[in-house]
Amino acid sequence: MQLKELDIEKFDQFVRNHKLKSHFLQSAAWGKLSKKKRHLTPYYLGLVDDKDQIVAATLLLQKKLPLGLCYLYAPRGYVIDFYDHDLLEEFTKQVVKFAKEKKAIYLKIDPDIIWQKTQYNGTIIEVEKQKKELYNHLQKLGYRHLGFTKNFETSQPRYTFRIDLHQSMEEIEEHFSKTTKQRINKSLKLKTTVKIGNYDDLTTFFELMMLTEDRKNFVSYQLDYYQELYKLFNEKDKAILFLGQVNMDDMLEIIKQNKEDIEKQLESLPKENLSKSNKNKQKELNKQLEKLNKDITKYQDIKEKYGNEITLSAHMIIEYGNKAWVLYAGNHNILTETYTNYHTYYEHLKYCKNEKLDIYDQFGTIGDLSKDNPRLGLHEFKKKFGGDYIEFMGEFDYVIKPFFYFVFTKLVPIYRNMVKKRKKKELKHEVSTVKK
Repeated sequence: MQLKELDIEKFDQFVRNHKLKSHFLQSAAWGKLSKKKRHLTPYYLGLVDDKDQIVAATLLLQKKLPLGLCYLYAPRGYVIDFYDHDLLEEFTKQVVKFAKEKKAIYLKIDPDIIWQKTQYNGTIIEVEKQKKELYNHLQKLGYRHLGFTKNFETSQPRYTFRIDLHQSMEEIEEHFSKTTKQRINKSLKLKTTVKIGNYDDLTTFFELMMLTEDRKNFVSYQLDYYQELYKLFNEKDKAILFLGQVNMDDMLEIIKQNKEDIEKQLESLPKENLSKSNKNKQKELNKQLEKLNKDITKYQDIKEKYGNEITLSAHMIIEYGNKAWVLYAGNHNILTETYTNYHTYYEHLKYCKNEKLDIYDQFGTIGDLSKDNPRLGLHEFKKKFGGDYIEFMGEFDYVIKPFFYFVFTKLVPIYRNMVKKRKKKELKHEVSTVKK
């Protein structure tokens, strides 16, 4: 068998249709995006047998470093039957040879091999014997496991929630939390709508991403990154934009109708000699009426500021092979009480089910569930949709140049941290000097 750089179409066809390890991060589109927006060099490699059939493949992303060195990364790779130990050994040998030719310090892989699964009902499915054998076999082949991390320390999340789409939609909805069902129903009653957007809607999507990131105190990508991703994945596969929207006139009509109903109930109460129960009822109805009046004023102000049709949620889904991933989700700061975000999730889950896909992946959560973890809210939100809580095996590095690997992975981060601290100290000194 021989390792070759494959024609990009043949490579993508193999990856897309692989029954075990098809993943959008191993796609040709991801390789092109990484080249254009991350300045990485993609290699589309395949192990070919004597009949010229591809038996294993991987996208390798090359990050160039000083001194003519580099490192290589196979995001969620390889595309191979990992349990065929002989094939894995041969593929490793040939990929490592390729890496040495490129003067790579190391080669990183992080296959989405499930290490442990916790079902929606809390039942834990422990590591199978076969997976433990694979874990040991990878280390025998020379891969160094980087540990069972708990947060987002790795290149890709070690934890996620996945929904098995072989279930009926009724079964999937049964696994939703009680609050999720209630919030979806409330959103539907408020006549929120979800539509599939197009390229022109990416500007709105980006604005909502910026609002979301501002709340979380980080910024990821600029608009042109999302535009390029959308174009590349829609050449052969699907990047779908779901837009959750409200119509303010519809909202105001519903609230005004609710107000009329409350006023009628108040009028029906006796005018004099109210019983204790009627007094309590009157008090509660007046309280509801006061809130509805405030809501009418609030929503009229929002309509005046933002217009009648407002997009509150914008989610981007990647559909590739037999799976879909909820890759990005942006949400507005206003009208959170409409739960449009929940409705949007519900609609793209139904969409993926109707597309006859196998897996719906919410793309990332945490393993550290302590109460002070700032990401716990994200975890709890995704958990409410009843997916299986998945822990992947983690990252492995195949070290080719031990000295440079030590310098790059240990000493360079220490140096960068020192520089960062020094700059903070200098900035603090400048600020204090100006104040004086």
